[in-house]
Amino acid sequence: MKNKWVFVSAAAAALFLTAPARAQQEHTHAHGEADKLGTVDFKTSCRPEVAAAFTRATALLHSFGYEEARKGFEDVAGRDPQCGIAYWGIAMTYYHPIWAPPNAAELAAGRAAAEKAALVGAKTDRERAYIAATSAFYREADPRARAQAFRQAMEDVERRFPADDEAAIFHALTLLATAPPSDATFANQKQAALVLNRLLPRYPDHPGIAHYVIHSFDYPALANDALPAARAYAKIAPASPHALHMPSHIFTRLGLWPESIASNLDSAAAGRSLVAKTHPGATAFDTLHALDYLEYAYLQMDDRGRARAVLEEAAGTKTFDEPNFAAAYALAAIPARWALERRDWKAAAALELPTLELPWAQYPYIPAITYFSRAIGAAKSGQPERAQEALGTLREVQVGLAQSPPPGPYDWAGQVEAMRLTAAGIVARSLGRDDEALRLLRSGAELDEKTGKHPVTPGAVLPPRELLADVLLETGRAAEALAEYEAALRNAPNRFNSLAGAGRAAGRAGKPERAVELYGRLIEMTVKGAKRPELTEARRVVAARR
Repeated sequence: MKNKWVFVSAAAAALFLTAPARAQQEHTHAHGEADKLGTVDFKTSCRPEVAAAFTRATALLHSFGYEEARKGFEDVAGRDPQCGIAYWGIAMTYYHPIWAPPNAAELAAGRAAAEKAALVGAKTDRERAYIAATSAFYREADPRARAQAFRQAMEDVERRFPADDEAAIFHALTLLATAPPSDATFANQKQAALVLNRLLPRYPDHPGIAHYVIHSFDYPALANDALPAARAYAKIAPASPHALHMPSHIFTRLGLWPESIASNLDSAAAGRSLVAKTHPGATAFDTLHALDYLEYAYLQMDDRGRARAVLEEAAGTKTFDEPNFAAAYALAAIPARWALERRDWKAAAALELPTLELPWAQYPYIPAITYFSRAIGAAKSGQPERAQEALGTLREVQVGLAQSPPPGPYDWAGQVEAMRLTAAGIVARSLGRDDEALRLLRSGAELDEKTGKHPVTPGAVLPPRELLADVLLETGRAAEALAEYEAALRNAPNRFNSLAGAGRAAGRAGKPERAVELYGRLIEMTVKGAKRPELTEARRVVAARR
């Protein structure tokens, strides 16, 4: 079975590498780069004159351009009121399989659209099956039950209509939406990838195939297999800010910072351009999402000037096009990354929650980023009372999550508990309780890795295993620290602090050649003129060894 998996990945790679050229020849919306969204073949029984608009809306849906897709489906419904599948499309734009479940208003709007689709009906069994599948999603009350019901329904649609490749593609998406984050075998992800790779020869520039392959492999152990898709997707659908951004998921997993930066600069610019037309004066959530990835990448390269510019742009946000999960996460994460990655503990201790109007009650786990950062910053800057206060609030957030119905398939209660354990470990270390600190930090690291990274985020604001390694190094256990740093680097390659710590630990553990290798990678990765003290040490060690 292993050889079959490698073969499928290799075949997919070859096709994705040629996809951009084919896309130029086969693209169904020949309006130039500004409107290029890839090739989608979703036939309907609606009036012929709405076919192109329906196809375009479906292409936007595959790239998670939900608002623009909704407008497209609404236009189709307005021009052909008997096109029931158009209302299916509207309902689908409220289903966010990878991000976060629909809020109450979105759920109501999506349910109304699904009911309208069922009421209007369709002329074919296939279209009626799609409508029934979406209705199954909106019938369930629990977010996890909704996702499972939709997955089972789409699996049935694919089984009943084996010639309908769109059904298979949407079924693959539901496999990703219901994948347990803690499953180290990646069973759902690999099943989805097999479906998508099977279809790739027929649709080398289908936006959904490229997009969902990236999500299938958005894990350190699998990321290399998605590089061809990552490098193709932005060329397949350059009119989509999300398509321009998605390659950076894989670049981030592999620590390819210049490529991640290029991807997100394009995405942020596309988001600004789109929002200027649709919501003048607002900030695009796509842009904020890209800024979070930019902040993460710039800080690994110690490009402080550009990282500060990202921080300031995010801080200047006043209103949004869509105040969704990605926007809220970025607003909390960017200032936390700026403080924590640079080891500015006083700034981390002073962090406050964003004051913008956002549905924070819908995302109770996001404020945990601020409390986690505040607890660590206060503990490391000699503010024990503030550290304990932040730790207590973090505990309240975790308890609230644990006692509430899960907000979706991702285990946010587990993720916040990992943050709490880690912060508690740093607080214990600041109080001289080193054994307790190491126990807590190890528990936090293990739970963090069991829970897994949420698909939207570039990574933790500070990885628990990296912090565990820091404390091991501080307490004179260099060999153990080196092992933990290297484990952290396997999960998050080319992180500045992990590389710097590993180099220092290797030197203290009597492994000078390994120290030179690690420090060499750090020096090569950072921008010219980078001035962090760790780089001064790295340059000295490398120069002395040479």
